[in-house]
Amino acid sequence: MLTTENPGWIGRAPTWAQAVAVMYVGVTGVMIAGLQPLLLGALQQEGRLDASQLGHAATAELLAMGVTAGLAAALLKPRGLRWIGLGVGVALALLDWLTLRFTGEGVTLVRAAAGVPSGVMIWLTIGMITRAPRPQRWSGVYLTVQTLAQFGLATVLTVFVVGRFGANGGFLALAGVSALAGVAALAGPAAYAPLGRSDARAELPNARGAMALAACFLFLASIIGVWVYAEPLSRQSGHAPAVVGTAVSLSLACQVLGGGGATLLAGRLRWFPILLGCTALLLILLALFASLPGAVEFLAVSGAFGFLWLFLMPFLVPMTIEADPSRRSANLIGGAQLLGGSFGPLMASLLVTDTDARGALVFGAAALVVAMGLVAVLHLRPAARHAAA
Repeated sequence: MLTTENPGWIGRAPTWAQAVAVMYVGVTGVMIAGLQPLLLGALQQEGRLDASQLGHAATAELLAMGVTAGLAAALLKPRGLRWIGLGVGVALALLDWLTLRFTGEGVTLVRAAAGVPSGVMIWLTIGMITRAPRPQRWSGVYLTVQTLAQFGLATVLTVFVVGRFGANGGFLALAGVSALAGVAALAGPAAYAPLGRSDARAELPNARGAMALAACFLFLASIIGVWVYAEPLSRQSGHAPAVVGTAVSLSLACQVLGGGGATLLAGRLRWFPILLGCTALLLILLALFASLPGAVEFLAVSGAFGFLWLFLMPFLVPMTIEADPSRRSANLIGGAQLLGGSFGPLMASLLVTDTDARGALVFGAAALVVAMGLVAVLHLRPAARHAAA
């Protein structure tokens, strides 16, 4: 039971109300990641972005989120969290609203700015997770809840908003969600207990931890680099405009199932066979996307892609902890994944054109293979001192 006296937590455990508030703030901070194919794709369809600019906007926002989350962990003291949450929630709402006024690389600039308050919101939630007695379980809960929220909002936007009001309606809805997150932060914890020593060098990951973080980076670079081009891939396959909206909603629903299943199985399955199996299946799905399947097949592949996306992510936590038992590296997983998510669309954008988006699949496959290679090295060449830790 979650109480303020729970000895398994570092510092005072949050109450259920505080945990819910912190989760809502973090979910809002990362909400755009699941909606980029829908909203940025709508901007492209309206002529406000071309294919390369879509990749630039997605990259800029996720990069700003990752850098800000990392800098917040390094520089911000975990105090005054309620007022910090209120401030960044209001700032994100204003930037979502400002997106309505821009086109082209102007969208890239405003979305990059939006990544800053989003990164701080993610830092607030990761701060709670890293102080939990079972961080991998809380990470699975966070992933599942954020995906469920993305699924719900994507469905609402697809059915009621984007078709009628376009991309502007979607970003206005995000502005409302962001403002509410700022209010919710006032119900969260006022501060967290400090983590470890204050010497910044002592918080850097060791070599094996850095290798694990590089694998986390590449997994997300592959997944996001492919998924942000879901709308152009659907269009290239000759589907009706509504198909990609359905694909996003279906993928998010399957992500909920994948994240929930991984949360239930956390601690019961070994991370290496799970990551190996998911990588092999993802490579098959990329090949199916490249075949430009029909609408029904495209939806099925999108659902399977979403399931594997969220199923594998919680298993990155025990992989990283086993590589670096001090948990210094595990504390940086969120930033590594966000940076990977920003790197993916950037690299994919170099390989796509306005008429052929399959270059994103080539990048995605290459990044998956390299990531799994790093994971295999960590698994097959364990360091004795780490195994004993």
